[in-house]
Amino acid sequence: MPKTKILVVEDEKEISELLQYNLEKEGYQVVQAYDGQTALKKAEQENPHLIVLDLMLPEIDGLELCRYLKQAEKTRRIPIIMLTAKSEEADVIVGLKLGADDYVTKPFSPKILLERIKTVLRRIAEKSSAGKMRTLSGLTIDTVKYKVIYGGKEIVLTNIEFSILEFLSRHPGRVYSRDQIMDGAWKEGKFIVDRAVDVHVLALRKKLGKAAHLIETVRGIGYRFHDVESSDA
Repeated sequence: MPKTKILVVEDEKEISELLQYNLEKEGYQVVQAYDGQTALKKAEQENPHLIVLDLMLPEIDGLELCRYLKQAEKTRRIPIIMLTAKSEEADVIVGLKLGADDYVTKPFSPKILLERIKTVLRRIAEKSSAGKMRTLSGLTIDTVKYKVIYGGKEIVLTNIEFSILEFLSRHPGRVYSRDQIMDGAWKEGKFIVDRAVDVHVLALRKKLGKAAHLIETVRGIGYRFHDVESSDA
């Protein structure tokens, strides 16, 4: 079985080598890039299973690279974990809006990063093996092909947006708190930033367009999928 391939995008070579050592020790195959332009090429050529992305990069910064990767057909499904030395909450929220799956703030523990990587990869593997197509009020959620269809058209979502939609749709009408959504959609990989769920729900609703009403806000509690008749294939 081929090894899980991880692209490490980090311009500080000491940190990059540290990450390579710890990842290879865990059995991962590591591809390295020290700037945004090289990272873009390697993401397209190497087709990694996950990208560890530093935000402070030469040539193309991490946020701009994340934006491009999540818009391009070939790379938009690759999960991204951001590395950032910045303490500003705004930078992390921008990354989450762009489609990043998680983040770790520098200085960081390699063990914590490894756990975040395992969590993201595990969540994606669980969805791939679920083998269900769920249809609710005209909205079809395909957990095998990782697609959402409404009105005959595909709605392109990030990994996290898909996870939230899929999680809420399991039990239409049931209200979930933000903590429950984080536990259900991210499992062990919780974000530290407050309102991370709100950021993703806002982006999700925008992409759902005419189907946005299916994600309801329950003031003071959290969110629910609109209670409608559903069918599981």
